[in-house]
Amino acid sequence: MNLNWFHSSTVRQASHMRNHVRKILSAQRDLLAPPAITAVEQSLQEMQEACLGPVDKGLIERRMEGLEEVANKWLRPYPHAGMRENIEVLLVAIAVAMGIRTFIAQPFKIPTGSMQPTLYGVTSTPMGPDGRPQPDFEMPGWLKRKVLYWFTGVGYDHVVAEADGVLKAAVDEPSRFLLFNLKQTFVVGDHTYTVWFPPDKLLTRAGLVDNLGRLNPRLFKKGEDIIKLKSYSGDHLFVDRMTYNFRRPTRGEIVVFETKDIAGMNPSQHGQFYIKRLLAMGNERVRVGDDRHVYINGTRLDRNTPHFERVYSFDPAEPAGESKYSGHVNGSTTSHAPYFPDDKTEYTVPPGHYMVMGDNTLNSYDSRGWGPFPQENVIGRSFLVYWPFGPQDERPSRFGWGNR
Repeated sequence: MNLNWFHSSTVRQASHMRNHVRKILSAQRDLLAPPAITAVEQSLQEMQEACLGPVDKGLIERRMEGLEEVANKWLRPYPHAGMRENIEVLLVAIAVAMGIRTFIAQPFKIPTGSMQPTLYGVTSTPMGPDGRPQPDFEMPGWLKRKVLYWFTGVGYDHVVAEADGVLKAAVDEPSRFLLFNLKQTFVVGDHTYTVWFPPDKLLTRAGLVDNLGRLNPRLFKKGEDIIKLKSYSGDHLFVDRMTYNFRRPTRGEIVVFETKDIAGMNPSQHGQFYIKRLLAMGNERVRVGDDRHVYINGTRLDRNTPHFERVYSFDPAEPAGESKYSGHVNGSTTSHAPYFPDDKTEYTVPPGHYMVMGDNTLNSYDSRGWGPFPQENVIGRSFLVYWPFGPQDERPSRFGWGNR
C-alpha cells in the first residue's frame, strides 16, 4: 500500500473513489463497449499515478473530477442505487452476525431452573388459589412494571375479562423477536386478549392450560381476573463457541449441548439444547455418594476442586434444598437419578462421551437420569450473562462474567 494513504486524507478519499469505480467497471465489463472500458481504465490509471507520486492535492482533486466525469459518461447507472446500497450493507451485516453466532458467540436463554442458583430459569408467582394475590405479590403501576421488566426481567401480567366466556383453543407459544417473547394472544369467549412480552408458557403458568396442553374449562365472569401473574425471566447469556475448537472442555465448566443421540433420554426431548455442569469424561468411573459429593475414579470432588467452589459450599448438617447449593444427590434422595440409585453404584463413562449434572440437584433432569452423551454434542460454554441487568427480588444479580 502507498504510504501517502496514511498521511493524506485526499489520497484516502481518492483511493476509495477509485476502488468504487473499479468495482462498478468489473461488474459492467461484459455490458460496456470497448471505448467505454478504455476511457474508464485510462482515467483510473491517471488517478493511481497521481496518488503514487509526491502528494499534490490540486492534481489529485482534478483527477477525481475527471474520473467522476468519465464514470458518469460511460458507466451505466444502477436503478434504485440507494436501496441497492442499503440492501448490500444489510446483507453484509447479517452475514457478519451469522458468522459471529456460528463460530464465536451464540445467544442462549436459560429455560428451566436446573442450574439454580448459578443461573436462573423462568419462574412465576400466580394469584392465590382463592383468586386473591399472594401476600408478597403486589401489582405495581404500568410504568413501573415496564421499567422493572427491561432492567431486571421481572414481569407483571394482568388480564381482566371484558365479558363472560371460557378459554377457547390456544397455542401456548408466543410470537418471538430474537430470544425475547414479543406477544401472546388467546381467546376467552368472543374476545381476543394480547399480553406483550410474556414469560414462557404464559397460559400454563397462569393455570389456563395444563402441562399436557389441555384447556381449563373454567368460566370467567366479566371483570374477573383471567391472568394475574408475576414472573421472573430466565437468564440470557452468550455461549462461547470458539474456545472448544482449540481445547477440550474442562471438568466443572458450564457447557451447552444438543440432546441428539442420547439413548436414555425421552425422544420428545431430542433436538433441544441443555445447559449443565460437566462432571465426567470418557473412561472415567463415576459415583454419587450419600455425602452429596461426586467421586471420579475414587477421588472425591469438593469445594477445592476448580469450578466446584459454590456447588460444594453447602453445610453437610443441613438437608439438600431446592434452588440452593446442595452438592449432588443420588437415587436415595431424588427420583431423577436411576443411573445412580445409591452411593455404591459406580458407572463408567463410555469413550468419547460426557456426563453432566445441574447445580439444582433436587430438580435437575441430567446424566443421573439419562446417562452420557457424545462429546460432539457440546456447542460451547457459558461465559457472559447479558440480561437481566440487576437482581430479581431475592435472586442476586448474575449479570456479567462471573458465573462459574
